Amino acid sequence: MLLTAIFLLSVAASAAVCGVADGFCGLNWIWILPLGFLAAFVLLLLLAFGFLWLICKLVDQNKPQENDSKFYRTMLHLYADAALCLARVRIKASGLEKTPKAGRFLLVCNHTDNIDPVFMLTCFRKSQLAFISKREVMGYFLAGEMMHKILCQPINRENDREALKTILKCIQILKEDKASIAVFPEGRIYPDKKLHHFRPGVFKIATKTKVPIVVCTLRGTPYVVNRFLHLKSSTVEVRLLQVIQPEEYQELTTVELSDRIYQIMALDLGPELVSTDEV
Repeated sequence: MLLTAIFLLSVAASAAVCGVADGFCGLNWIWILPLGFLAAFVLLLLLAFGFLWLICKLVDQNKPQENDSKFYRTMLHLYADAALCLARVRIKASGLEKTPKAGRFLLVCNHTDNIDPVFMLTCFRKSQLAFISKREVMGYFLAGEMMHKILCQPINRENDREALKTILKCIQILKEDKASIAVFPEGRIYPDKKLHHFRPGVFKIATKTKVPIVVCTLRGTPYVVNRFLHLKSSTVEVRLLQVIQPEEYQELTTVELSDRIYQIMALDLGPELVSTDEV
């Protein structure tokens, strides 16, 4: 929508410039129209980026965010859609019709690149996803502020006590019906970009709140940036494999639940995308 608006405004601006310069009376429009469009397009992109920078500068990450910001979530979707369009990224999604229509849930997915959340947010835009992410992400330019406003929770992977506080906060968010929680249970991105065994502690979020667990897999995200830099399009595949209802896991420990979900993902990804190392 954002990119469409910029495109249409650029067309209108170039036509207006051509009209003011009497370009339509001769052949001047042949060069005035494309140059005017390009100049307007670049200018509007810069203005859009400036607006994004401004609203992010207004965010104080030291101030606790207690509720999901509809404004910042809307802006996030607008700018993510524009970025994916500019990068010529196509999302091939399947199984999204299984997404719970009512109530909150815990979404789990494999993790292969820092841009993975962009695709999950795009595919599940009606679900108000709040991610658990490493602390460093909250310091990323623009992204950190946006994630703070949509209730994403940083986790300290080196400190079990601090990590538990994050888990408890996510449990609170679900119980208070503020957002659904999304997590990458591997806990990190591995250099081989393959699926590794999970850290089962995150599944306490589900066992303590009795919410459905939405199991997904991602393919193709590690290649997006490189293909964009080489002026190539790319395709990212998002698959919703299964929704596990609370009654299906109520007798399982977090370790057993972790292993079950790992097997579901591994079966879908196939041997070429699953690590043989125990972690």
